[in-house]
Amino acid sequence: MSVVQTMEESYEVDLVYITERIISLSFPGNAEERSYATNLKEVATMLRSKHGEHYLVLNLSEWRNDLTKLNPKVLEFGWPDHHAPALDKICSMCKAIDTWLNGDPHNVVVLHNKGNRGRTGVVVAAYMHYSNISASADQALDRFAMRRFYEDKALPVGQPSQKRYVRYFNGLLSGHIKINNKPLFLHHVIMHGIPNFESKGGCRPFLKIYQAMQPVYTSGIYNVQGDSNTSICITIEPGLLLKGDILLKCYHKKYRTPTRDMVFRVQFHTCAIHDLGVVFGKNELDETFRDERFPEYGKVEFVFSYGPEKIKGLSHLENGPSVSVDYNTQDPLIRWDSYENCNQRCEDTENCEHGTCPYG
Repeated sequence: MSVVQTMEESYEVDLVYITERIISLSFPGNAEERSYATNLKEVATMLRSKHGEHYLVLNLSEWRNDLTKLNPKVLEFGWPDHHAPALDKICSMCKAIDTWLNGDPHNVVVLHNKGNRGRTGVVVAAYMHYSNISASADQALDRFAMRRFYEDKALPVGQPSQKRYVRYFNGLLSGHIKINNKPLFLHHVIMHGIPNFESKGGCRPFLKIYQAMQPVYTSGIYNVQGDSNTSICITIEPGLLLKGDILLKCYHKKYRTPTRDMVFRVQFHTCAIHDLGVVFGKNELDETFRDERFPEYGKVEFVFSYGPEKIKGLSHLENGPSVSVDYNTQDPLIRWDSYENCNQRCEDTENCEHGTCPYG
């Protein structure tokens, strides 16, 4: 991954005609403002000379007023870098692209992204599936070009949750995923395999759960000793009602220092959950899939039910005496939880992930 990441960070601006009418415009997240602004003006001049007033910008990253200055036709669809967008947002973006392209044969769409290319990949892959359902056979070459862009440029830098949401969208379009409208209550989150975040082994994990990017639950801090074969169960009683787009993050609180590390992050939508026991392997967990501290065979299990009452017959999940819990969640490090305006206040989203700014 290091070679891919180095390539990802080394360019100043990347403009690609994915098809004749769909354009990817990417800037690295760490691009200097002056360089970004200069390149953006040059790109806008080129687009105007080639397409006149026939180009629409879909902004996939944080809101920027310089975008609207250069082209008044900007649709804001931004979401946090390295994350998956809400499922209904994917649908809205595909409809917006389709409506604009069908409005005039000269119209083109520009996908603007400042940050990781995974965001652009989500939109391209989703629209590829969308056009497969709605478009005619003569657009097969365009879909082939979109697939090639997604596989070559986006997949290598994408996150498992981004890929999962593309699969959700494709499954809903094709009818392979039947929507589950039943309420789901989360009772247990079990880590099978303890990541090694302390010098003597073990970790001090705590959970934060978000619904529609709003925090709805924070656990106590668990202190886990033992080897990587141990399991730990974080129990929520009564069960936590979850519906829609869910983001669950597990942090390790460092010992005697006011910092935290990401253990794992995962996003899912309850409409696609049909089993009351859901398991995500290491390669399905965001960031974690390339973290050597998390055991290769490690996995995270979610235990749901259709009601808030305690599930009977699961006493075997209780933690042993080696696990202690600190329920003092007043620590600012534990309470940092808002995604509101995160990208506007924090140039590098990774800072949010690691607790160096009070957002995320």
